[in-house]
Amino acid sequence: MILIGDDIRVPEAAIEERFIRASGPGGQNVNKVSSAVELRVSLALIELPPGARARLVRLAGTRLSKEGVLILKAESHRTQERNREDARARLVELLARAAVAPKHRVKTRPSKASKARRVDSKTLRGRLKRARGRPGAMD
Repeated sequence: MILIGDDIRVPEAAIEERFIRASGPGGQNVNKVSSAVELRVSLALIELPPGARARLVRLAGTRLSKEGVLILKAESHRTQERNREDARARLVELLARAAVAPKHRVKTRPSKASKARRVDSKTLRGRLKRARGRPGAMD
């Protein structure tokens, strides 16, 4: 069982690991050893707070299959164990990000005084620039 915070639980039954051959360069060993990990997590078996499931679906993007299975592939390390740890850490990080509700943004408007200060500073800057010109050109 993986616990994330107080309200997210991922039972081991929801996680399926498959070891596959990593893609890309890697010398003679890459074609013989299945060191990459494909972590498949069934979202139906995960306990999530309300709203977190929708955020998780949005964050997962193309890593989520039509059947509701989250697929994470880790192949950056040379050993199965390190790739396995990397995939699980990425799963925990993704679930933790989904658990955090975004802050509600409160619209604000500039005050009348701040608008007046802005216009005054622009007028002052314009006068200063005009004063740099030829003498007698200020009309």
